[in-house]
Amino acid sequence: MQALLDQDKAFKNFFEKRGHYPKFKSRYDRQAIRYQLDQRQIERTYHAGETLKLPKLGTLNLRWSQIPAGTPKMVTVSKTPDGRYFVSFACEVEISSLPLTGQTIGVDLGIKDVAVSSDGWKSGNPRHLKSQLKHLKRQQRFLSRKQKGSHRRYRQRLKVARMHARIAAMRQDFLHKTTTALVRRADVIALEDLNVKGMLKNHHLAGAIADVGMGEFRRQIEYKAAWAGRKVVVVDRWAPTSKTCGHCGSHQRRMPLSVREWTCPDCQTRHDRDVNAANVILKLATAGNAGCHARGGGKNLGDHESPTPVEARTDAEKFIEAAGLERAA
Repeated sequence: MQALLDQDKAFKNFFEKRGHYPKFKSRYDRQAIRYQLDQRQIERTYHAGETLKLPKLGTLNLRWSQIPAGTPKMVTVSKTPDGRYFVSFACEVEISSLPLTGQTIGVDLGIKDVAVSSDGWKSGNPRHLKSQLKHLKRQQRFLSRKQKGSHRRYRQRLKVARMHARIAAMRQDFLHKTTTALVRRADVIALEDLNVKGMLKNHHLAGAIADVGMGEFRRQIEYKAAWAGRKVVVVDRWAPTSKTCGHCGSHQRRMPLSVREWTCPDCQTRHDRDVNAANVILKLATAGNAGCHARGGGKNLGDHESPTPVEARTDAEKFIEAAGLERAA
C-alpha cells in the first residue's frame, strides 16, 4: 500500500513539474518497503529492543544496533545489494544541545588529510577505496568472466557487492567519528563551499576526491551542528584560501598542489598549506573580508574595518553570547 502511495506522489510531482519522471527500481538494486505503525496497536506490535511485528512478515528476529528513544510511527525494511536486511524507525525525539565551548574553528578539506582545522589538528586519510582496490579489481574481473544468468555469477555478484558495502561502511564510520569530534569541539565551524561535482572532472584526482566524501562530510557537519546547537558558516568557494597568508593577508598568484609548505614573501611567516587555509577560512567566516566573491578578489584580509565596536565583534562571539543567554533563561 505504501509503495502505491509513494508511486502516486512521484507521478503527481512529475506532472506538476516538481520532479523528474519516476525511475524504475531494479530488483538487483536496493529494495525497500515502508509500514505505517498503527498507534492503537503499538503495544502489541512493538517493544523497544525486544519485539517488532509487521503485517505479512510476522515477528522479526532483529539484532538491535540502537534502541529507539521515542515511539516509532513508521518502519522501513530495506534489502541492500549485498543481500543484507535492515530495519529503520522514524521517531519523534528531543535532542538536547551540547554545552558551549567558546571555541571557533575553520576546517579545510583535502586529500592528504580529509579535514584540517585552524588549530593544527589533522584527521589523516585512511584511503578506504585504495586500500581495497587490488582485491576489488580481482573480484570484479572474476565477475566479468562468469556467464550471465548463471548461479555462479549471482554468487560472485554478492561478493563484489559485499566489498563495496564494506568500503562504504568504513568511509561512513570515519566521517561520522570525524564530524562528531569537530561538532563537539567548537561552537562555530567555518567550511569552504566546495564544488565537488566540478572537482570530480579532474580525472587525475577524481578517485581520491570521491574516496574522501567531501559532500557527505559537509552534510553531516550541518545536521549534527543543528542538533547540537552549533553554527556552521560557509565561505565563498572563490575565496583564495590556499594562496592567502593567514598572518598578513597577502596572497600569491600561484600555489601548485605540490607545494605543501610555503613562506610568505611579505611577512616571512612559514605556513603549512592546509593549516593556513583553515585559518584563512576562519578569518573570512568571522572577521575577514567576507565580501570577497570573485577569484583573487581582496588583496589583504586585514583591510576590513568596522566603524563601531559592536560591528567589530565577530559572528562567532555574537552566536556564543546569544546561545548562552538562551540556555541561561
